[in-house]
Amino acid sequence: MTAPHGFSVSRYAPERGTLARLTARDSVLRRLDWPILLSALALSGVGSLLVWSATRGRTELNQGDPYYFLFRHLLNTGIGLALMIGTIWLGHRTLRGAVPILYGLSIVLILAVLTPLGATINGAHAWIVIGGGFSLQPSEFVKITIILIMAMLLAAKVDAGDQLHPDHRTVAKALALAALPMGIVMLMPDLGSVMVMAVIVLGVLLASGASNRWVLGLIGAGVVGAFLVTALGMLDEYQINRFAAFANPDLDPAGVGYNTNQARIAIGSGGLLGAGLFKGSQTTGQFVPEQQTDFVFTVAGEELGFVGAGLILVLLGVILWRSCRIARETTELYGTIVAAGIIAWFAFQSFENIGMTLGIMPVAGLPLPFVSYGGSSMFAVWVAIGLLQSIRVQRPMTA
Repeated sequence: MTAPHGFSVSRYAPERGTLARLTARDSVLRRLDWPILLSALALSGVGSLLVWSATRGRTELNQGDPYYFLFRHLLNTGIGLALMIGTIWLGHRTLRGAVPILYGLSIVLILAVLTPLGATINGAHAWIVIGGGFSLQPSEFVKITIILIMAMLLAAKVDAGDQLHPDHRTVAKALALAALPMGIVMLMPDLGSVMVMAVIVLGVLLASGASNRWVLGLIGAGVVGAFLVTALGMLDEYQINRFAAFANPDLDPAGVGYNTNQARIAIGSGGLLGAGLFKGSQTTGQFVPEQQTDFVFTVAGEELGFVGAGLILVLLGVILWRSCRIARETTELYGTIVAAGIIAWFAFQSFENIGMTLGIMPVAGLPLPFVSYGGSSMFAVWVAIGLLQSIRVQRPMTA
């Protein structure tokens, strides 16, 4: 008899107490990667405080309830944890068989954004308003389905022992399946999400062992694509202005450069230890727009200082380090590719989010994983943690 999480259980095995089963060497709890789990929980906890600080005085946003965003952030984290547990229970191998269905569902959802069901928030027509103050950003879940569909194709013949590396035809199919949702998301336009997806695709190709010609070709195609997108006017004016402000921060300090300038002031004023939680003048004065979402790192820099902001970086680093270890130690290419895609996603999105607050990256409207307020983003990153944990839990045990 086989348990849902992939372990073999004999019907003749003697009954063990609940505590003994939970703490046994072969139990799921013992095999979880606890540094990843605890780091993600710590980031979500810190994020709750930062979101609370950024929104408790924003009566135009919190409907007069200073705890409004705090409770919702905690609720999003709780739902994310439930999704993680469900993902571990099902297992990445079980989900492998459902990947085509998940991929098709994600395509339907992002197409729905382009219909009257879609809504524009912060300049991007990338949302579906559900009601009751809740909205869904399907592009966050597309990041997961791109990883899974590419991993399924690229690893199929390799894990079956028929090939040592994915052949050119398989790589072409995988890239085509990734390009379809990316093209739809670009029509919204949601340039930030497309940038993350492009990095995910590159990370997946590198981990799959595909020919270097594909990697170089993808990089070249990205450069050409960026030129065509600009030349054909596919970007909205606010997106062009963001890149202009990045290239020249003094271009319009009261206009397109306002967000970045205020973000740098907030972080710079924090010093070593910060002004203290709820005591940041930039935060309480509401000078930094979208501070609970894209610019949440500025709250950490101002109120927790270099030490607090550095702690966030350390926790993100632990997640990436342990994820690399999971990718290296798994015995199947499918698990390696899934882990590598998640690593590329988390690493680039974290770098872009923090970089834009420091003025070293253009503003792209990307949340900081686990920290920024937002249900769709929170759900997606916790599902990714569930996939990482499943890959670790289901690897063969050593003697």
